[in-house]
Amino acid sequence: MNILWLGHGSFRIDIEDQVLLIDPWVHGNPMMPEDRIEEALQGATQILVTHGHSDHTADLVTVSQKTGAPVSGMVELAGMLHGQGAVEGHAFNKGGTVSFGGVRVTMVPASHSSSLPVDGKPHYAGMETGFMIAGEGHVIYFSGDTTLMADMGWMGAYHKPDIGILSCGGYYTMDMAAAAYAAKTWFDFKTVIPGHYRTFPALEQSAAALAEALPGVRVVEPQVLEPITI
Repeated sequence: MNILWLGHGSFRIDIEDQVLLIDPWVHGNPMMPEDRIEEALQGATQILVTHGHSDHTADLVTVSQKTGAPVSGMVELAGMLHGQGAVEGHAFNKGGTVSFGGVRVTMVPASHSSSLPVDGKPHYAGMETGFMIAGEGHVIYFSGDTTLMADMGWMGAYHKPDIGILSCGGYYTMDMAAAAYAAKTWFDFKTVIPGHYRTFPALEQSAAALAEALPGVRVVEPQVLEPITI
């Protein structure tokens, strides 16, 4: 399995027989070099979307049409994106599980907000979510944009993820200290990868505090398009 950061909250996961793009914001993403966008999208088989903000959805229709990869996510949001021309995938809901080849993806709660612009105004786009992604003998918890929440307790106990991809830049989501608290309190991660940070000055610029708070856990500060091999 290879996990690649595309900058900000966007990731690519090469797992089993699938290439998953999650919230692929590539055009206009300050962390993504324009001359490497083709490389980032190459071979994509599925697109997952966690919620409806522009730093997660601005490219979804274009990327889906370019790659032919179906878009799956919360029923209201997925329906809106399919209506805008994205290739139709699964419009499912929290607790639902879908399969892509050898990969199983379960939608789980997050605590944030979700909207898409319509005629210049924000419109409700279904509830914000995360995903549990199972394959190759591992379970990845992709938190999406979220703060701490008690739901992490049952999510850790029930799904038993060993890999955490956590949005932890602060300001819009939990910060490094909160992510470390979640990891220690509710999960038993072997590997943690921070996301949704370093992009803008308001966000945390280093995951050093996260690593220091999680001795014995492999905390990897991602670099754009450098594979993290599990």
